[in-house]
Amino acid sequence: MRPAVRRVLLLRHGQTSWNAQDRFQGQTDVDLNDVGRRQASRAARLLAGLRPHALVSSDLRRARDTAAALAALTGLEVVPDKRLRETYAGSWQGMTAAEIDATHPEQREAWRSGRDVRPGGDGELRWEVGDRVATAVREHAGVLQPGQLLVAVSHGGAVSSGLQTLLGVPREAWPVVSGLNNCHWSLLREHGERWVLEEHNAGSLPQEVVGDEA
Repeated sequence: MRPAVRRVLLLRHGQTSWNAQDRFQGQTDVDLNDVGRRQASRAARLLAGLRPHALVSSDLRRARDTAAALAALTGLEVVPDKRLRETYAGSWQGMTAAEIDATHPEQREAWRSGRDVRPGGDGELRWEVGDRVATAVREHAGVLQPGQLLVAVSHGGAVSSGLQTLLGVPREAWPVVSGLNNCHWSLLREHGERWVLEEHNAGSLPQEVVGDEA
């Protein structure tokens, strides 16, 4: 039987109308749509069963409202933290993927390939996002006791960058990790001084890994 350890669940917010339109949101404060609200409700019912001890969220409405659905079932207070916001993307914010491809093809291709490019000309680099998200997660997880779970509600790009920073993935290898669907999550557990990834882009409750070396 494994000893009790702290765990962190990084949850992406529910769908918005801009997600459905493939429109780059960045830090624009867009509300959940009807689909997103249903997704948040479903995720909350599942995750409440994990008995989280603490709940933090990006202060943007789509993340905050996703967190509120879980708070309503668990009685936890949602602690807002702007360090969990999505990547700031400059002039790309509000543009569809097709519009960005047409107007900034070289920059867009560099961004897709994972190179250090500032989206929209003055946006955040992925490693900058990763540093702020990972710092916030470590801070909030640091007050947990062994066996307790932190749920952190954030955004697709922010979770991806924060996750890989927490895991110590070399920056040149970041493109090999996929993003998250709306209201899906990544689950990490502490392993000594490191974090270990237990689940990624999950939408069902985790199960104990048995016989992983057999």
